[in-house]
Order: sequence, then C-alpha cells, then structure tokens
Amino acid sequence: MPGKKKPTVKPKPAKSEKSKSAKAKKPSKKLKAGKGAEKSAKITRPENTKKETIINSEVVYTGPLFRVLRNELSDPAGHHAIRDVIRHNGSVVIIAVDSSKSKRDPLIVMEKQYRHAAGQYMWELPAGKLDPGEEALTGAQRELAEETGYHARKWKLLVEYYASPGFLGESMKIFVAEDLVAGVAHPEEDEQIEIRHVRLSEIMKAIDKGIIIDGKTLCGVQIFARRLRRKG
Repeated sequence: MPGKKKPTVKPKPAKSEKSKSAKAKKPSKKLKAGKGAEKSAKITRPENTKKETIINSEVVYTGPLFRVLRNELSDPAGHHAIRDVIRHNGSVVIIAVDSSKSKRDPLIVMEKQYRHAAGQYMWELPAGKLDPGEEALTGAQRELAEETGYHARKWKLLVEYYASPGFLGESMKIFVAEDLVAGVAHPEEDEQIEIRHVRLSEIMKAIDKGIIIDGKTLCGVQIFARRLRRKG
C-alpha cells in the first residue's frame, strides 16, 4: 500500500578472522615417550669394569709440576690408540667462609693474581697443588695458611672433579673452610696475590657478568651457593 515503508533487514556481522582461526585450531596432542619425546634417564656412578689395557708407557716430559706420558692402549674391543696424558699429584681448592655477619650471604675469601697461561689477571678461590703423598685435607689447610694467613676450625669436602679428563689426570678437591682465624700469609716468592673478602651474592653477579672465568671458582662457588640455598 502507498505510504508504507518496507522493513529494513540488518546484515549479519561477518565473523572475524580471529574467531575463524580459533575454531580451526585443534588442541595439540602431547608427545608420548618413544614418539618424539624421551624419558629422562637416571645418572648413577659408572662401573669401571671395562678398562683400557696399557701396552706401553713412556715418559716424554718431566717438570716440577707434572709429567707427560705417552701411552699405547688397547680397549676391550681390541682397538689400539696412542694417548698423551698429563700426570699430576692433584690439587685442592678452598672456599673460606666468614658467616659471622650473614649466614645466607657470607663473605668468601677471594684472590686476584696474574695467570701467565691465560695471559690475564683472574679472580679465584685459594688453591694449590698437593705434595707427593700428601693428604688432600692437609694440603688444603697448608695452602689456605700459606696464601691467605687464615686457619679454619671446621673443614668439609664439598666436591671432587676433573677439569679436563681427556688428557689431564689431575683430581681437584674443593673444601669448605669455616670458623676462620686470621694469621700471617706466607706465599711463594713468585706469587703476587691480592686478597679480598667478597659477599657470595657479589661473586655470583661477577660470574653472571663473565668477570670470573676460572674453572675451579665457577664450579666451587656455584655448588656451594646451591647447597646453601637448600639449607634455607
């Protein structure tokens, strides 16, 4: 009829690309063990049942700190190889702890000295080589007193490790020394050592920044810090 308006039909809103893609996506399936994801294996102490046999061994260098051996070997499968090995009496490393002001963030005795092999000054924990036949704890007590002048009433072995077992037969034992008593240092003539007491938190920051690059210090400090956190 004339005068009547036709009803307007509103268009339906178009679906957004986001909602379309959301519907299109399906929940991802978790990978099962053996089909793209492996279960974590347990690490146990290796059994030293299968060892290489030394056919011949020759000393090719002898110095004041170590010897170099050239060994001809045969493994259990019958393969032959030549290995040059550095033999060393072993070393000790000391984390000397002063927790009198803070048990959670104690002071650690640190040394700065020039290392010719690295060609630079380095921040390190006190350390040194063992004399032939010397017990590790005795050597650690001696080295701490010689280099820093400190004695400690409490000693505990933290960890033993090999820095580079592919060719270096040097065992390094890290001790924690507590309840410190100050004394007079007696470093060797060729040792120019600067002693500092540094908060554990500051040492960790220096490690994160790449300022501390000495292996024994990286290993010892971080293991010590982790165990200290466990104690709460």
